[in-house]
Amino acid sequence: MSSRVVILGGGTGGTLAANRLHRALGDAIDVTVVDQDDRHVYQPGLLFVPFGLADPDHIVRSRSAQLASGIHMVLADVERVELEQRSVILAGGAALPYDVLVIATGARLQPEETEGMLGDAWNEHVFTFYDLEGATALRDALAAFEGGRLLVNVVDMPIKCPVAPLEFCFLADWFLRERGVRERTEITLATPLDGAFTKPLASQALGGLLTEKGIALEAEFATGRVEAGEGRIVSWDERELPFDLLVAIPAHGGAAYVERSAGLGDELGFVPCDPHTLQARAASNVFVLGDAANIPTSKAGSVSHFEGETIVENVRRMLAGEELRPSFDGHANCFIETGFGRALLIDFNYENEPLAGRFPEPHLGPLPLLRESRMNHMAKLMFEWAYWHVLLPGRELPGISNEMQTAGRHAPES
Repeated sequence: MSSRVVILGGGTGGTLAANRLHRALGDAIDVTVVDQDDRHVYQPGLLFVPFGLADPDHIVRSRSAQLASGIHMVLADVERVELEQRSVILAGGAALPYDVLVIATGARLQPEETEGMLGDAWNEHVFTFYDLEGATALRDALAAFEGGRLLVNVVDMPIKCPVAPLEFCFLADWFLRERGVRERTEITLATPLDGAFTKPLASQALGGLLTEKGIALEAEFATGRVEAGEGRIVSWDERELPFDLLVAIPAHGGAAYVERSAGLGDELGFVPCDPHTLQARAASNVFVLGDAANIPTSKAGSVSHFEGETIVENVRRMLAGEELRPSFDGHANCFIETGFGRALLIDFNYENEPLAGRFPEPHLGPLPLLRESRMNHMAKLMFEWAYWHVLLPGRELPGISNEMQTAGRHAPES
């Protein structure tokens, strides 16, 4: 009898894990993917929608169509996970038993957690580009924007794609210059971090770009409430920042069912797991990948990709009664759009912050690290094809290792 593998979440992590497991283990397992709808959004494309660089209709495809033949798809909400019974309870009460559970339900936007954010001004003067509806509404608002105070506000950490707020600022600078209204616009990035990014070397480089482009940085700003009628946000220590147009990155939490599943998640609804094996702390036959995991690395699509090999190997080992392999090193890389057809690339893991050099090969790699280039911009645009045709099907990206390579890299010159 085949072992039953249930994957919760049909996004980036869940889809690539399902396809990789199906290919690697074949008839030895029966794979079922559960998600609430059949709508897979290419999330990196959301950044481009507000600037007219991506069509909303072109970044959405069927979830089930991304799964290999032989993988089952169940469209349903998850009520809870019963760890002792090894069962997923779906909305309506149906039970889905499993031998191995993979949690890949990502991170959930929680604008309701910030006082005043979801008021009459939502999608009128207060927006987010972190979902398709918000990105589309923001596109229309930016097209009509004639200047004023544009405020980009990260409410709290962690968030999906921590570099995306920076990218939005850089692209807004470019977009408004193209429209001829940049000189009438103040752009401010307000963040709870003490700098532009979490890693010091990258924070220094990115902070320098903000300064160069005339974008103000308001660090250590912990948003307490939005007063849209007065056009301002207020921090918990009563600092105020005014706006004419607010682009908010709301607080994030894990999927709602995690909170209803005894012993599974933390106080934010993310699932604690071993940072190297990706085995959940709650049960030995549960694994976590992607944004759903509470581990000290970025919630980014590249992380899900690099976690894929570890997930497949450790599910196989767990079913065979073998010791798990602690092979995931926290590897993440991110293209950062900086405007005017240029982008910057960072590559890092648990132990190493972004360094200068070349990618993916240390000497011949075509992509410069921690430095703007047109090649990086082109690579980010080409990644959409690779996402649908290589990453989601669970194939390897040629020349790119799951483990971070440090050979030939160095701290950037100050």
